[in-house]
Amino acid sequence: MTALDQPTNAVAPVRPYPDRTGPKGSFIYKVLTTTDHKMLGIMYLVACFAFFLIGGLMALLMRSELTVPGLQFLSTEQYNQLFTMHGTVMLLMYATPIVIGFANVVLPLQIGAPDVAFPRLNAFSFWLFVFGSTVAVAGFITPGGAADFGWTAYTPLTDAVHSPGAGADMWILGLAVSGLGTILGAVNMITTVVCLRAPGMTMFRMPIFTWNILVTSVLILLAFPLLTAALMGLEVDRQFGAQLYDPANGGVILWQHLFWFFGHPEVYIIALP
Repeated sequence: MTALDQPTNAVAPVRPYPDRTGPKGSFIYKVLTTTDHKMLGIMYLVACFAFFLIGGLMALLMRSELTVPGLQFLSTEQYNQLFTMHGTVMLLMYATPIVIGFANVVLPLQIGAPDVAFPRLNAFSFWLFVFGSTVAVAGFITPGGAADFGWTAYTPLTDAVHSPGAGADMWILGLAVSGLGTILGAVNMITTVVCLRAPGMTMFRMPIFTWNILVTSVLILLAFPLLTAALMGLEVDRQFGAQLYDPANGGVILWQHLFWFFGHPEVYIIALP
């Protein structure tokens, strides 16, 4: 007796389960609440490149103004505002935090860590950076415009007499908040490298990029607290007349010492990674 094979209908390949679709707004909720180091690293990179585009637009406006002699479409005050904010954005809102962004994406993977040491602190650091930087740049929408005393903020150009507008206060407080976020990010990276390495991953087996981030984070802890304290002292000067940077008492030199104690390590913070 012969058995005949019965023809079977071809079954089209399908997924074993339907596509997962979250409710509307779930991506925004995920962005606002995530503590995943890779997601936060990507958010750092996106935010830094957004500020980079803003700073680049300021540079294009300045170079367009300088194409021929005389004033074209910018007043002297507007040019000084663009000059100040361009330097601030490129240095403190792009070149420095992008290091933390790359570190978030790469460093835990390189040392075999499941995440950074303090995931919630990592998210908090990012939002401090975004909030502070946005406040500083938002000085353009104030009646007097953004800060216009140069990105080095030399006194007495930054006192309440020479720069009375709200844009200067927003610049100072925004950089102080953003600097706090950078400090907390550096603490997170140092703790991750020291405490969360995989078994067998000794310090001298770590990749060179991890070493660079470790050294850079130490430099951040040396430089940024002083800058943040100097900025807070400057704001106290402006609001309450504390006379910390009074030119009659040598305060101008005090600001220069404090600022360049930050400025010189900042060169290596940018260059090392």
